[in-house]
Amino acid sequence: MQLYYWPFLRVSALMLVAPIFSAANVTVRVRVLLAVLIAALVAPLMPVAPVTDPLSGAGILLAAREVAIGAAMGFVMQMVFASVVVAGETLAMSMGLGFAMSVDPQNGVQVPVVSQFNTILSILLFLAIDGHLLLLSAFGDSLVLLPPGQPGFDPGTFANLAGLGGGIFASALVLALPALTAVLMTNIALGVITRAAPQLNIFAVGFPVTILVGFTFLLLGMPAFIAAMRRFLEAGIEQTLMVF
Repeated sequence: MQLYYWPFLRVSALMLVAPIFSAANVTVRVRVLLAVLIAALVAPLMPVAPVTDPLSGAGILLAAREVAIGAAMGFVMQMVFASVVVAGETLAMSMGLGFAMSVDPQNGVQVPVVSQFNTILSILLFLAIDGHLLLLSAFGDSLVLLPPGQPGFDPGTFANLAGLGGGIFASALVLALPALTAVLMTNIALGVITRAAPQLNIFAVGFPVTILVGFTFLLLGMPAFIAAMRRFLEAGIEQTLMVF
């Protein structure tokens, strides 16, 4: 049983954190059954199975280590999707759509509709490039590179993962920059017009114009958005193995 127990812990933690698998509409029963199936399939890949008693002190520490490794792998990909949400929130606020909220199917929280659109697009792109399969493949590789019970996992990895948080804002800026620049220029133009014609009702004109400009440039920049998002997703999948 220990041959399957340790991979089960690692893949279970991965599914609790990783995108798609951790979605609110994926029930716990489905996650557990899928984790059991995957653990049974990949357990023979381990070069050596630990013989530690799971109920001993060393076994509990080893179990915590496996959970930490799986969660760290899933956290890397979750950071990529977080950049999409931040990009949508930034753009929505500049367009005047910060009040238009919808439920994010990935995290089950209220987000602006622009973030909702970006999240759905990113999920579809993640599935289109077989990101979910590549993530599971990375999990299988992790059992070979760092088998349960073997030394080699650096606790300093979590400091590196925390450093990836700063990359969220840089990635979000790259994704939202075309439409964000257009909306900013529109706001500057509206400010100049308001100074030239104070009688103009800027609230009646400004909101429709910024929303129209924002969605127009969001549509025009969609090919670049998809290309950038694809690079971020592929880089995120590669980063999952850098945990080791």
